[in-house]
Amino acid sequence: MKRRFTKFALVGCLGAALQLSALTLLTKHLPTLFATIISVELAILHNFLWHERYTWPDRATYNTFRRLLRLHLANGLVSLSGNTLLIYCLVTRLHLPTLPSALVAIGMCSLINFAFIDKWVYSR
Repeated sequence: MKRRFTKFALVGCLGAALQLSALTLLTKHLPTLFATIISVELAILHNFLWHERYTWPDRATYNTFRRLLRLHLANGLVSLSGNTLLIYCLVTRLHLPTLPSALVAIGMCSLINFAFIDKWVYSR
């Protein structure tokens, strides 16, 4: 379990880097909330590809679409809604900087995401 969480965290760090890079670029052209939604979605798809081949390859069965759908549901519940709500509170309401607020949101959502993904998306 510890080794798998380490892999999950590594993939998550790469996904977070992608998310923050996309957020930085997108906030120049879009409102922060829309940019957050798009950047989180990019990170979800990125992380799914890596989880399939690196984090949970032993549990990847023939039904890739089902796992992708479950990952989107789990991440939609946790990452998309959690990041959007936290960004709204931290940036829009408290007027904190966007990138540090996004890091806080990512960190808070990651432990819950691991539990959902391990127990439901890649269940045995």
